[in-house]
Amino acid sequence: MLRLPNDGALTGAPLDEFLPKDHGPAAIVLALARAVPALADRLAAGKLYGDPAAIVGTNDSGDAQKALDVGAHDHMLAALRVAGVRQVLSEEDPHVVTLNPDGAWDVAIDPIDGSGSIGIGAPLGMLFSILPADPAGFLRTGRAVVASGYASFGHSCDFGWSLGDGVHIATYDRALDGFRVVRENVRLKPQAKTIAYNASNERHWPLGLQQWALDLRAGKDGPRGRDFNMRWLAAAVGELHRILLLGGVFLYPGDRRKGYEQGRLRTLYEAAPIAFLIEQAGGKATDGLNPILDRLPKDLHEHTPLVFGAAEEVDLIARYLSDTK
Repeated sequence: MLRLPNDGALTGAPLDEFLPKDHGPAAIVLALARAVPALADRLAAGKLYGDPAAIVGTNDSGDAQKALDVGAHDHMLAALRVAGVRQVLSEEDPHVVTLNPDGAWDVAIDPIDGSGSIGIGAPLGMLFSILPADPAGFLRTGRAVVASGYASFGHSCDFGWSLGDGVHIATYDRALDGFRVVRENVRLKPQAKTIAYNASNERHWPLGLQQWALDLRAGKDGPRGRDFNMRWLAAAVGELHRILLLGGVFLYPGDRRKGYEQGRLRTLYEAAPIAFLIEQAGGKATDGLNPILDRLPKDLHEHTPLVFGAAEEVDLIARYLSDTK
């Protein structure tokens, strides 16, 4: 392995030693973490063994399904079946999948987040949340979630999670063939310096939110009195990972375009896992006005606007959104 001038001793407890034992959600978190490296390796292989970006179908939201979307779905289902999970809601299946009818836990998962960028080296990821098995199924508010997490596939393979005891992040160590915990109890600063949104959609936004963007870009010469940096990775999980590490705010609001009135992210397996993690880190996650975790989904694959990150900026965006004259 390449050594750097400031390299020191290996640090970080193995994930399986860090997680609590005899804890149902923790066992599922570990099962998903163990399934992640194979997915990371397949992403890294690109077209060496076939095209992971080949279109093979369409999901329930009308998005094109790529070969790796389907492969990742099947791979994670296999891991969750062995972990004893009762039911799974996945972006890649219109129906809830029953794995173990007597299982105590259900999982909502996006096996590959940001799959539009498969094959170009951009950040991709996975998102999931864990809920107690319940006759109500998945159509519950996010307050039912007891654990959530994500994988981030970048120049490192990282895995973040929370069991309701704060947010922790691990990095894959190939020598161990497992994850080592590198950050514990991640906390977000209340102020944002970096903002992530797709500026090409700005003209479709509510007027109040357009004014927020204008004031933001005016920097220290405008009403905000300070400068901001801008980022847009086109993958919510990449933004989540960066915001947990460096702070900031992400937003994908609803807008006037047909099909985008309620944003584009899915409530149950994208917004809710992110919101659980962000709240655990001391930030906020809303649909622009109200907490995501209070949202009661009407459909398994419904969309929601999503704003998350530094609490003060999320609150400020809500105030601008309220002014939609």
